[in-house]
Formats: sequence, C-alpha cells, structure tokens
Amino acid sequence: MANYYRLKDKIILRGWEKLPYAVVDDDTGYAYFVDSKHFNALNLCNGNIDISLPLISDEARKIIHEFEEKGIIEACNPGQSISDKQKYKYYPVRYARLVHWSITGRCNYKCKHCYLSAPDAKYGELSHDEIMRIIPQIRECGINVVSLTGGEPLVRPDFLEIVDALLENELKISQIYSNGYLVNENLLRELDKRGIHPEFNMSFDGVGCHDWLRGIPGAEDAVNRAFSLCRDMGFPTGAEMCLHRLNMHTLRASVKHLASLGVRALKVSAVMEAGDWEKNKENNTLSIKEAFQTYLDYIPDYYADGMPLSLQMGNFFSASPARPDEFRIPNYREEEISPEGCVCGCARVMLYISPEGRLMPCMPMAGTPIQDKMPLLTENKLIDAINKSFWFELVNRRVKEFFAANDECRTCEYAKHCGGGCRADALSADPNNYMGKSPSLCELLRGEWPKKIIDAVKRAKPDAKCYGVNSL
Repeated sequence: MANYYRLKDKIILRGWEKLPYAVVDDDTGYAYFVDSKHFNALNLCNGNIDISLPLISDEARKIIHEFEEKGIIEACNPGQSISDKQKYKYYPVRYARLVHWSITGRCNYKCKHCYLSAPDAKYGELSHDEIMRIIPQIRECGINVVSLTGGEPLVRPDFLEIVDALLENELKISQIYSNGYLVNENLLRELDKRGIHPEFNMSFDGVGCHDWLRGIPGAEDAVNRAFSLCRDMGFPTGAEMCLHRLNMHTLRASVKHLASLGVRALKVSAVMEAGDWEKNKENNTLSIKEAFQTYLDYIPDYYADGMPLSLQMGNFFSASPARPDEFRIPNYREEEISPEGCVCGCARVMLYISPEGRLMPCMPMAGTPIQDKMPLLTENKLIDAINKSFWFELVNRRVKEFFAANDECRTCEYAKHCGGGCRADALSADPNNYMGKSPSLCELLRGEWPKKIIDAVKRAKPDAKCYGVNSL
C-alpha cells in the first residue's frame, strides 16, 4: 500500500549559517533544529514520494512516523504537493526568530520612566521610505515575525501602510505595543480586513495608579476602554506593569482587574534606573530585594485567585493557567552553565531596531552609551549588521568572557548556575560595562530566592512542579 506524506501547511523548511537544518512554524517563527538525517527524511514528505518503496530505509520511515506524531507532517494523497514557500531555503546569516521594532520615537504620553525620552522625541523616527527599505531586508534574513512598538507606534500616520508592507513581505505581526489611547474600532476593523489579529500589548501600571506614571490624566480610563474593545472585537491582549513604590500594593487587584477585561498575559517588571526615570523617580524606585519580596508575597494570592492569567514577574517567577501544575524561575538554571554559551542568548534570536534605525541587543539598552556604537540600518544592510558589526560583537560574547572579566563572579559559589544574567540589568548598574554583573541575578542566587519561591508555591499549590529544577 502506497504511503504519501506532506508537511502541514504552517510548516516551512529553512536553514541558516551554522544551523542549516530547521523545521519552522510559519505562524510563530519558532524553529526546531534537526540533524541532516532527520532533515533528509523530512524532505521526503513533499506529497510526491511513496515512502513504502524499498529504496526508502526503515530508519527514514521511522523518523517520518515520529514527525507525524509530533504534528509536523500529515498523510496525504499522491500529488498533494507542498507549496513553494514550504520548500527548503538557506539564508547566509545568523538565525534570528523575531524583530522587535520601534517604528517611532514619538509618543502622545509623558511617561516618567521612558527608555527613549519619547515625550521629547529624542530619537525621532525613520522616514516612510527608510522603513520601506528595511522591511524586505528582514525577510531576506529568514525572519518571519515582527512586533511593533515605539514610542507609540500608532502616532505614525503611515501605520497601516507599514502593516501592508510587512504583510506583502510575508512577515507576521505578532504584537503591537501601545498605550491604548489610539486603539479604536476603525483601526481594529482595518486589521481585521487584512485577516490579522495581532496581540495588543498595552501598559497598565496599577489600579488607580496608572495616570501618575503615564503623565496624562485619563490614561487609565483609555487603556481600560482599549482592553475591552479588543476583547469585544476578537483581538488578544497582553499587559505590562512597571512596578514602583506607589503601585506595588495594587499587584493583586491589578491582576484580577486585567483578567476581567480579557487580558491573557501580564509581565511585571520593576522600573529600571534608566531613561527618564532618572529625573522623575522621586525616591519611588524599588530595591531588588523589595521587588522580589513583593513578587514572593503575591504568589499565594495568584494561586488563591485561580491563576487568573499567564504571569511573569521579572525573571523571578512565571506560570500560566494553560499549564497549572508547572511554574518557572526564569533567571535560575539548575544545570551547569556552559562556558561556551552566549552571555545573552535572548539577543541572539530576538533583534531590536531602535527609532533612529539602530540594530541593538534589546530595548532596555536604549539610552546607554553603547547605543551610539550600534550599526545604523540606514547605512548598513540588516544582513551585514547581523553578521559583522558591533552588535554581533556584543551578542556573541561568551560566558567564559564574562567570568574572565569578573574575578568575584568566577570564584562565587553560585558560578556554575550563573551565566552572567541580563546585560540590560548589568548596564542599569554600570552603563559603561556591558560585561558587568547582573545585580538581580546576584540577589536571586545569593539571597536563596529560588528555594523561597518553590516553598511558597508548594504551600499554595502542592502539586505544582518547578520546571527544570529538581534539587530544591
């Protein structure tokens, strides 16, 4: 009996420099890297090859059935070919999954903590033509997912033209980051007409406290309206909360409130000592210990309230109602860290483009001295900036280099579990030292917070397990 298989419609085959064989989910951009043996078997799944033929090895057939069980391929009729887009394509560039793009440095709010000093439009924005020249370059690097931010991205009069150009280049828009003020029915209808429903990720800084941080009266009412409108019109939403001394007491109420508006995920982060916060903080910055204690104190409430939404509190704790018996400590790795690993793995797979068009490791590094050293995409092609630039020099730094630069860290009792930590966190402590210590990771490990987190969860939900941690 003949047996034919094809890739499922959302699966595409790709390869990049040093990672030549990948199975990619075209909807999310996530890549599953395989060896040549598995990839060769997968190439037989084009709808035109009968895998029961004697020339197909038993090992290849076994691999194909494993891919079927994983939902990557499906049985099909002879001649039910895959599309040209699904066929293998190689890109001579380092792999990256997503571009997070500040398409403007302008904003209609006056947020006290802005990384980009957007109220003053410190970094301006690229022209329409410059934006249009960069968009095809993203696709040429094998990247197929983009998230849009600012400033406030919706202040651009050509916002929908940018959306159209991204879609014409087969780029998915995963998220739009906004303060919510300009989210309206007309915008959502226009996106719906284009067949897309990106997540609107909107800032919410505490019930009754939002207006203070955002610097605009009525900001809280505006974002509540935007969350409700997105829910009613079928657009998913997420939220980000910047924690400080004036809103830390609202965490539980804010989570419950956001869940009632249909928000599916919340990321909470203590305000960093960066950007405009330096001149506006008014002694409202939380110490790392204070932020950690606030997170820890909330964990029992999170479970008592039924895990209202997916939650990440800094790099301290994350959990989701989709997997209620599991939680994570994002900044803690029980296994020994390889000295050959990158200090910042995140920056290797997620690119950030700043308002003036610089390729940077991440948005929180905006305003630090390294920004002016980063490659401008108005002067450099994206593929060249990824392969050979100061950006690549930074994100390619290895754990062994971090320990070589930090004698105290190299001899620390927690060195085996520390890969250096977040580089933006290190720069917030010392803006001129990219290879400096991460204060939050030091506190997490030396303060023995992982054990405190696990104990708190066990008391609240005894059957929950900490992903990747077995010894604590």
